[in-house]
Amino acid sequence: MPVAMATISELKCAIKETLESRGVWAQLKAGIRAEVFGVLDNTGEPRPPLSHENLLINELIREYLEFNKYRYTASVLTAESGQPDVPLDRQFLANELKVTESASSKSVPLLYGLVSYFVNNTDNLGKVFLRGSSLPPTTNKAPRSDVKKL
Repeated sequence: MPVAMATISELKCAIKETLESRGVWAQLKAGIRAEVFGVLDNTGEPRPPLSHENLLINELIREYLEFNKYRYTASVLTAESGQPDVPLDRQFLANELKVTESASSKSVPLLYGLVSYFVNNTDNLGKVFLRGSSLPPTTNKAPRSDVKKL
């Protein structure tokens, strides 16, 4: 009795299911997206220099993304923003943000601690005064803010 051959559609489904069960499918899709982004973003237009504020903000986001295993999203952030490939030292980042950590806070990204502080802070009725960034205004980027206690 001859063996029935799978259709192309069945083969595609089997390959996709196998890649999904091995945990590779999402990585492949993210890798392809990153490569397509790289091709589309290669306009030859130089990026503006990475400001100190953006360096810190990007690093907080990268730490959060990597903690949550969004590694490919983090790699796109690094490529798109011009962030250094090697992450900043966490203690350096905490010092720059003037943050003191507890033993338990060191097990999660700094961004969690910052959000928790503002969500749970009862000083000044939980309100903070946002003032303009130290960055010069630009026409192609959203305005940035930094935080100052009232």
